[in-house]
Amino acid sequence: MRARRRFGQHFLHDPAVIARIVAAIALKPGDAAVEIGPGRGALTAQLLAAAGQLDAIEIDRDLAAALRSRFAAAAHWRLHEADALQMDWRALRAARGARLRVVGNLPYNISTPLLFALLACADAILDMHFMLQKEVVDRIVAAPGSSAYGRLTVMLAPRVTAARLLEVGPGAFRPAPQVSSAVVRLQVNDAPPDWAGSPLYGAVVTAAFGQRRKTLRNSLSQYLSAAQIQALGIDPGARAETLTPAQFGALAGAAAAMRAPAAAIR
Repeated sequence: MRARRRFGQHFLHDPAVIARIVAAIALKPGDAAVEIGPGRGALTAQLLAAAGQLDAIEIDRDLAAALRSRFAAAAHWRLHEADALQMDWRALRAARGARLRVVGNLPYNISTPLLFALLACADAILDMHFMLQKEVVDRIVAAPGSSAYGRLTVMLAPRVTAARLLEVGPGAFRPAPQVSSAVVRLQVNDAPPDWAGSPLYGAVVTAAFGQRRKTLRNSLSQYLSAAQIQALGIDPGARAETLTPAQFGALAGAAAAMRAPAAAIR
């Protein structure tokens, strides 16, 4: 069955890599395991064996038909022929009676939207293990001041604890992609840290990274003055990539406090 370019398909086939991934995920019997994009089923049988139950989400109707045939006798395997971006994750969590452990080899074109769609239902998710383009994983786990550090890093920081598990070369896939991949673990934080509670967190982060060469004094001028940034112990002449997520939280909190009186008057 040929890979379809429009779905960004690259099928994992290397048995050694598959074994390492399954071991790193460490599913336990009874876990509410979910596989996004099972493809030809390279991981599926082992995930099912480890958890004893598995929901698989596949958008490709031809692959879905082949998977139905292959796993027809599996009592606790359930196929959802659907777009993962449109899934009702809370309904699935309710049906399984436990927070979901989500696994997937994600195409580059949907990886970021799908991450945020899942995190919008974070109360339904226990953890996520994803194969992503290595560059995306680099951004997720980047430290402040590094070239990979950016909006994605800072937006994910309050919601998950991220760890790179292993890197995977192009030869582990058919057809081989032109880039390397990596597996990342995203452990959902049960309660976001106090500094991330501002409703302006996302807006401030987006503004700060919107033009990376600008200093905070310029990029955040619609929210805070240079003096107000300085009052938080943050250099208004600094650039976004040098700040920690907690510092962005402080900026967002101050920006929200500045707007609160005006909102109350209205």
